[in-house]
Amino acid sequence: MTQALSLILIGWAAAATVMLVLWAIYHKTGNATLVDFGWTANLAMIALIYALLGNGQGLHRGLMAFMALLWGARLSSHIFKRVLTGKEDERYTDIKKRWGGNITVKFFFMFQFQALTDVLLSIVFLFPALNPRPGLSALEIAGFILWGVALSGETLADHQLKTFKSNPASKGKTCRAGLWNYSRHPNYFFEWLNWCAYFLLALASPHGWIGIVSPALMLFFLFRVSGIPLTEAQSLKSKGDDYRRYQRTTSVFIPWFPKKEQHGPA
Repeated sequence: MTQALSLILIGWAAAATVMLVLWAIYHKTGNATLVDFGWTANLAMIALIYALLGNGQGLHRGLMAFMALLWGARLSSHIFKRVLTGKEDERYTDIKKRWGGNITVKFFFMFQFQALTDVLLSIVFLFPALNPRPGLSALEIAGFILWGVALSGETLADHQLKTFKSNPASKGKTCRAGLWNYSRHPNYFFEWLNWCAYFLLALASPHGWIGIVSPALMLFFLFRVSGIPLTEAQSLKSKGDDYRRYQRTTSVFIPWFPKKEQHGPA
């Protein structure tokens, strides 16, 4: 328990420091998309800290670190490319309008809140880092397979959306290519599956059931905070009736066959 608490505090200090630096850069550039990059990079960094400082058996620590670092490298580099364009994510532009004055101070606390959520989500990384049991269990192997499916699905969804947006003819239209024909948010679905995979790794460790906090929290964030609600509001604003038709026919989260649109009075 003492080492677990020490690791959590170290992880929190590291994440808070990264967010402080990124907030200072945001203060100069005005591009709040940096917070998304920091959120993702922090999770990979905390997983690495736990793996390096934990006293669990090396195989568990190594597998967890490998999975988290590869996921973090892919997603953070994907977000960082958006940061380099200099164009701020419209979600943050809308937030600035709603929050009014003293936005720099408010965003300081928002950046630090993201560091705190990193620490809460990283609980699932803690248990493999402290797992003393020899060898990999069937749960960990299942977790690794699920992680591979999740990473592949999220990568494919991001690629399909990027390809769609790169076509000038797609402006004002809704992406229905590939996975986006079966889910309005396939990237979020596979992102959640990624956290379910980490939970399977944690479940193979003593007291690892506590790690359910991480996928449950991620699901809450996606459905109630900054994931689906903000993305759908933005899509309705930019695509209008085309996106409303998409909402009527396409599953919001879990990929499933689209419904046939029923014509008639709204």
